[in-house]
Parts: sequence; C-alpha cells; structure tokens
Amino acid sequence: MLVALAAGCASEPTARPVGVAIEDTAISARVKAALAGDPDVKARDVQVETFRGVVQLSEFVDSAQNVQRALDVTRRVIGVREVKNA
Repeated sequence: MLVALAAGCASEPTARPVGVAIEDTAISARVKAALAGDPDVKARDVQVETFRGVVQLSEFVDSAQNVQRALDVTRRVIGVREVKNA
C-alpha cells in the first residue's frame, strides 16, 4: 500500500521523486557556485530555484548585461535543462 501511495504522489505535476529532488538541489548548488565564481555576477543578489532541471533565477542586478551574464553562466552548468529569469 505504501508503494502505491508513493507512486500516486509522483504522478502529480508538482511532485518530485526523492531522486529528482536531490538532483534539483545539487543543480541549484552547482549554479550558485558557478555564479559565485564569476567576477561579473553579483551572486549574493541572485536567488536560484530548480524544479526538474529547470532553473529559475530571481535577481537584483544593475544592468541587462549582468542579467545576460548570469543566464549564460547558468546555462553551462551540468544538469540544467532550461533557465528562466523571473
């Protein structure tokens, strides 16, 4: 019965299997590290959320060029399927 319940939860659009949630957390950590390692991105000003490999950046930056740089850095991170800028 427990297996059927867990399988039912995984089919919901907003639910993630544990392995996917762990990988999303790892992707977020890699993105944050990549942003922090880039001298042109103010990493403290960027919030990173990942859901099923889709990364959403919420940022407070001073120019469109810096926004584009953050997006470019994020796209190169292993595991990132798509990047959205909020």
